Amino acid sequence: MDLVPPSEQFRASFLDAVREAQATGSGLGDTLSFDVADMERDFPAFLAHLRRFEPGQSLPEGFVHSEYLWLVDGDTYLGRASIRHTLNARLREFGGHIGYEVRPGARRQGHATRILAGSLRRARQLGIESALVTCDADNTGSRRTIEKNGGVLEGQFVVPDHPKPILRFWVPTPA
Repeated sequence: MDLVPPSEQFRASFLDAVREAQATGSGLGDTLSFDVADMERDFPAFLAHLRRFEPGQSLPEGFVHSEYLWLVDGDTYLGRASIRHTLNARLREFGGHIGYEVRPGARRQGHATRILAGSLRRARQLGIESALVTCDADNTGSRRTIEKNGGVLEGQFVVPDHPKPILRFWVPTPA
C-alpha cells in the first residue's frame, strides 16, 4: 500500500468509493457533495481541481497551500489525506494540518492509521515538527487513529458553524 498523488490510474476505484460514501452518507463533506457525473465526464478537470492549492498556485483569500495524497493498494483506492502546509486562523481552530478519510468498505482495517502515519512523514518533509489533527469528539475511531500515531490531546472545543464539539491533538512528526 502506498500514499500517492491522485491520478487517472485510480479513477474507477475512486469514483466507486465516492458512490459508496454517498450511498451510505458516510464521508467528509466534500466527498458527500461531489458530483459523480461531472467527474465521470472530465476526471482530469477533477484532478486539476484537487491540485489548485498546491505550492506555486495562486491562493484565494483565506486558503493555504495543501496537497492531496491517496492510499492505494494496486489500482484500488482506499482513502485519502489532505495535508495543509501551514495553518491559518480557521485551520488552527478546526481542520488542522492533516485531514483524512477512508472509504466506508475499507474501514476498521488499519488504513486510517497508515494514512495518518504517511501524512505525518510528509508533514515532516515540509518542516512541520508537530501537526495539528482534529476530529469530532464522538469519533472514537479517529481518536484512536490519532492516539496510535502519538497524538497528544490539547482539549475539546466548540467551533462556530460545526454541529459537534471537536478534539484537537498535536502529533509529533517522525524525524
